[in-house]
Amino acid sequence: MKEISLYVHIPFCKSKCWYCDFPSFCGKDNLMESYIEALGKEIKDKALIYNIKTIFIGGGTPTYLSLDRLKELKEHMDKLNLSSNVEFTVECNPGTLEEEKLKVLKSMGVNRLSIGLQAYQNSLLKNIGRIHTIEEFLKNYELARKIGFENINIDLMFGLPNQNLEQWRESIIKIAQLNPEHISAYSLILEEDTKFYDFYRKGSLNVPGEDVEREMYKELLLILNDFGYKQYEISNFAKEGKECKHNLVYWNMGEYLGVGSSSASYIESTRYKNVETIEEYIKGISKSNEAYGEVHRNSLKEDIEEFMFMGLRKIEGIKEDEFLNRFGKNIDSYYKKIIHKHTAEGLLNRDNGNIRFTAKGIELSNYILSDFLLD
Repeated sequence: MKEISLYVHIPFCKSKCWYCDFPSFCGKDNLMESYIEALGKEIKDKALIYNIKTIFIGGGTPTYLSLDRLKELKEHMDKLNLSSNVEFTVECNPGTLEEEKLKVLKSMGVNRLSIGLQAYQNSLLKNIGRIHTIEEFLKNYELARKIGFENINIDLMFGLPNQNLEQWRESIIKIAQLNPEHISAYSLILEEDTKFYDFYRKGSLNVPGEDVEREMYKELLLILNDFGYKQYEISNFAKEGKECKHNLVYWNMGEYLGVGSSSASYIESTRYKNVETIEEYIKGISKSNEAYGEVHRNSLKEDIEEFMFMGLRKIEGIKEDEFLNRFGKNIDSYYKKIIHKHTAEGLLNRDNGNIRFTAKGIELSNYILSDFLLD
């Protein structure tokens, strides 16, 4: 059987964070049972023909599911054909990790947790609409360790409203001292259809300027390097051998199957996207065992652009021989002038068959990547 990665979307949340534009919903707990039943049907119909090499259950807040629904999800996941050494990640939020749920996850085969903390200060957590405290996070983290989870990621955010450099340093240091295997750190992006975007339009959102954000990113690199974390992607840092295999599938433009509302798949150069709302998803699966909102066959041009955009996010960059193998032509036949321009500017490095951002290039990555759009 063909090997593939699997993403499972759980769209339920207790409340919506003020920066979040992910397809997640509050106040729809009454749909959990029907949703998990539909998810089971989609898993049976689409996933059982593959060997699954990585699994990522994301959301939403997967651990917001009730204990009974979590047990039902386990029954569906237990039917999968798993490759040896499968990496199985579940996203979770502090305050939702009670002991029984963690034990169910462990029995499901989950061997990696990704905990969304975002900041170490309760005042900042409150300011971004998080409903947990740092004390709840620490309690949940210790509980996960006690139950035997040996691979944990912690998410942090910088560039938050009213966040200063000192608070950001404290967040990084406090988390690094806990010694998780992996740390992800993202800058705040103001997305439409979020509370923060509304505040911003009204002029009532006090976010750090670009210079401060750049300083925050530099501090992140310095501190995590001192604590023994290796940066392997623009926003991701890991202890030796603990890089997230599932996310590397995305950045390497590997194939993956998505199940659940709003989930995406990329198989044989075709992109599939499920409908976004929970109700539409349940209806589609119960009627015809599928709930596609979009199906798009990538052109060669689109595949090349995505390969460059995703691959350059990795610190090692892209391999020129991989480009040749995938697309049948040397990378210079598409991008010779662009690569020369940015290497001359000191923004790209090209050596030993690799093309990657320099430190300065990472800071200006959006500017550089826009040049890799093909006419």
